[in-house]
Amino acid sequence: MEHTSLAMRHDTHAQRILELVSQKGMLRPSDLDDIGVPRIILTRMTVSGLLERAGRGLYRLPDSHPSEHESLAAIATKVPQAVFCLLTALQFHELTTQLPRQVWIAMPRGSHTPKIEYPPVKMVQFAGDAYSEGIDVVERDQVKLRVYCVAKTVADCFKHRNKIGLDVALEALKDARAKKKASPDDLWHFAKICRVANVMRPYLEAVE
Repeated sequence: MEHTSLAMRHDTHAQRILELVSQKGMLRPSDLDDIGVPRIILTRMTVSGLLERAGRGLYRLPDSHPSEHESLAAIATKVPQAVFCLLTALQFHELTTQLPRQVWIAMPRGSHTPKIEYPPVKMVQFAGDAYSEGIDVVERDQVKLRVYCVAKTVADCFKHRNKIGLDVALEALKDARAKKKASPDDLWHFAKICRVANVMRPYLEAVE
């Protein structure tokens, strides 16, 4: 009788986990704490084939078809405050021919680099409006991704031109204007927030 009640309890836990992963796209073990389900159930469900590991500490449905943004979804699930920036944001917005070897994320000033084995992460720290302004929230693989908008990303590229190269920043600016993905007003707004107005001014005037 006790064995039967244990099995029924496991089935109830499994059902709640399946409902949650269907909503969220990916699960972390800590997500189970919110619904009062023991973490060991994740292991059992993975062994039985009801779930599969998407990475260390990440689980998803086995029949899910992840997109090219799977690595971004994995990071967003593990580090909700991360905002995809610089080369990764450029790639997301289709404004660069570069294929970054690392995923670039922005975190609030004073943050520790998140412990993520894969994909490799490159963190930059922003403070105040430079961190909080210009964030687009888009959904991929049922996971909400926080990505800086085009105008903010271009301004960030000029701000961090020593890290990524001035040529990359210029290419991003030209493409953003040519493809009408950012208005001059928006670019100027974020140039001031990122404190690169004087740096960007001649290039902005040149592409008008």
